[in-house]
Amino acid sequence: MDRLTRYVFRQALMVTLSVGVIFSAAVWLLQSLRLVDLIVNRGLSIGLFLYLAVLILPRFIDVVLPIAIFTAILFVYAKLISESELVVMRASGMSQWGLAKPALLIGAAGMIALYAMAFYFLPASNRAFKDLQFEIRNKFAAALIQEGVFNTLSDTLMVYVRKRDARGDLLGLLIQNTTDRDKPVTISAERGALVDTPDGPHILMVNGIRQEYDHLTGKLSSLSFKSYTLDLTDLRNAPTLRDRQPDELYLGEILKDLDNPALVVELNMRLAGPLMALSMAVIPILCLLPGEFNRRGQARRVLIAVAVALAMEIVDVGLTNLARSTTSVISLIYLNALAPFLATLWLTWRAGAVRTPRALLARRAVR
Repeated sequence: MDRLTRYVFRQALMVTLSVGVIFSAAVWLLQSLRLVDLIVNRGLSIGLFLYLAVLILPRFIDVVLPIAIFTAILFVYAKLISESELVVMRASGMSQWGLAKPALLIGAAGMIALYAMAFYFLPASNRAFKDLQFEIRNKFAAALIQEGVFNTLSDTLMVYVRKRDARGDLLGLLIQNTTDRDKPVTISAERGALVDTPDGPHILMVNGIRQEYDHLTGKLSSLSFKSYTLDLTDLRNAPTLRDRQPDELYLGEILKDLDNPALVVELNMRLAGPLMALSMAVIPILCLLPGEFNRRGQARRVLIAVAVALAMEIVDVGLTNLARSTTSVISLIYLNALAPFLATLWLTWRAGAVRTPRALLARRAVR
């Protein structure tokens, strides 16, 4: 790598990292706010919230990185043109390939990073996130009681809480327990608290009434109490296994079951997706490098590059959604992802092929 290539590559890399971090942080922060409900209304710890927030981060990096690469390459090359640095590089004998090389290197690095995300980090994070989500729903159901909502903790237990106080105690409790279908139980209490004991989770209640209706005899029995404990250990009998979704499977697991159309689509999505990083890197090259230098600026070419990148993203999203129902469009996804890169190779080759005869003619004229 010569000095000029290193100069452009260093600028593009620094801008890519900066834009990528800013975009990822912004999207991650917005999405993480949705998880605040787990702390405010469902009583989970801050540590668990932070762990869940970290697990969703790879999803945003996978989406943001191609956009960051495109933004950085477009900015750096537009800046080089506006400050006439690109003109000086051409005058020094730098070819079209040499000018495009830093962008291609950035795109290739981004593509490798996205392949690492697609084949390991994304499946790992999706698996951990959904496993924890499943565990929260089934094993920690007692801790997920929301205010003002009829919370169904199991097939036989429903809990309503009017609100929580500053200490986390439950105020205005109403519980419907149908474990015994012939004798359903309704409990109301002024206040209560969730307690996790070695024997399992319990709800401790004070100042309430327990009513039991016997369907066989038609009698209603009522019991007033100052303190009462409801055992929730049956919630531990919730299912502990679940089916893995395609986005949670590693490459080896997908290759073992290619008879499944959903896994075939998932495999191709992982193979084609990272190619967008390479294409997003060359779109600014296609729009800015060809043609002569314009002193009035490059606004038109910049807008064309933005329009092409936006169109590519829209087409990619549409084809990806369509591929889940019609696998015949998978080849179009590869074509959409590779088209800018192939066009760049062709233009670079054409520029070199045109320049070589001209250079030979110039040398002969000198002689």
